[in-house]
Amino acid sequence: MTTHEHFSRRDFLATAAVATAGASLAATLPTVAHSRVAANDKIGLGVIGIGPRCTYDLTAMLKFDDVRCIAIADVQASRRDKGKQLVDEHYGDGNCALHRDLRELLDRKDIDAVLIATGDRWHAAASILAAKAGKDVYSEKPCGITIADCQQLADTIRTEKRVFQAGTQRRSVPNFHKAVELVHTGKLGKLHTMHASIYTPVLDNTWLPAQPTPRPDVVDWNLWLGPAAWRPFNQKYVDGGWRGQWDFDSGARLLDWGAHTIDLCQWANQADDTMPIEYEPKESTIECRYANGVKLIVDFLKDPFGNRAPHYITRLGTCPVRFVGEKGSVETGDEGEIVVTPEALAKELPHTKRVRGLDVTAHSRDFFDCIRSRKATAANADVMRRSHIASHAAAIAWILGRKLTIDPAKEEFVDDAEANMLRSRPARDWAG
Repeated sequence: MTTHEHFSRRDFLATAAVATAGASLAATLPTVAHSRVAANDKIGLGVIGIGPRCTYDLTAMLKFDDVRCIAIADVQASRRDKGKQLVDEHYGDGNCALHRDLRELLDRKDIDAVLIATGDRWHAAASILAAKAGKDVYSEKPCGITIADCQQLADTIRTEKRVFQAGTQRRSVPNFHKAVELVHTGKLGKLHTMHASIYTPVLDNTWLPAQPTPRPDVVDWNLWLGPAAWRPFNQKYVDGGWRGQWDFDSGARLLDWGAHTIDLCQWANQADDTMPIEYEPKESTIECRYANGVKLIVDFLKDPFGNRAPHYITRLGTCPVRFVGEKGSVETGDEGEIVVTPEALAKELPHTKRVRGLDVTAHSRDFFDCIRSRKATAANADVMRRSHIASHAAAIAWILGRKLTIDPAKEEFVDDAEANMLRSRPARDWAG
């Protein structure tokens, strides 16, 4: 197989190894265990996987006086060292401990919560291990690369009575809050259509050329792969070249943005306890329908900075969403601007500045506050479960190239064995 060869969707389905996949939203989590953190104690934080995204999250978390980052686990020595430098320089000491194996970090009694920001393939497995070790979990998205992963993760969080926050931080960002508020307060009239932007889906499982495997203390390749299928080492994978690869990525890349934008549509439609029931792929969209009749259109964008779908009014930054009702519409994105129709609705909008980047401070603060209160976070495991499964269902419809219907209660596709097979993947025995 050549480096640049791409599978067609049908070729992929013919050759990929797949296995059959084996509560309503609560305002609080009554079954969550009491916090081990005393009122005046700092929350001991551990980090699992520290690349660019984690550094962004952690930089915000280090600012909190009631949180202390104690240890970092990463399979790459260079990243471990950079992470330690960041933490030690912030605290002015050299006390941040380093681990190659996440299990060593999870064994520590001084860690109350973990920030998980590995590659996608590890998010669910690491979160489940952490919950079983008695840690509260903030996991970057996508929180699971299959429907089965998301189900198992949410079930484990509830069974182990842990606090969980998905890294879908737009639930805690003011302009998205305002857009959803306009829907919920009826200012747009009855909601009938929503638009969620995503990257154009990609289905690729080519292998890069094999290179000599580094020593485990430099890059632990077995732990890097984790539950993903084995393949030979190539430095480009660990440098970020895993993105878009079926074995390592999530839902044909649909969840890169869909985990955010479809989640925001779930919120706007007050559908956190359900999901769309129909998913139909078109040339440049996936059209979904909820049981209440609201339509969700998932729009393909070629890249995050251009080639916008034609109905978007302005260039609003990454992850734009649009909500349309009988009396008006609202759309917004990561640059903070909110565009509404009719113009009379503009008086409802706060004064906003265009921004670059997305502040994760409020989302992180919500997580740590909920560790103390034991209340549900803004993006708790049940919220994650439904929005992620909806995203995966849309991806599976695109992969198969046909309309699918899902039973939201059973979280199974109706009368489609092939689609149900794609709800899970076999996990590699990385632990030995």
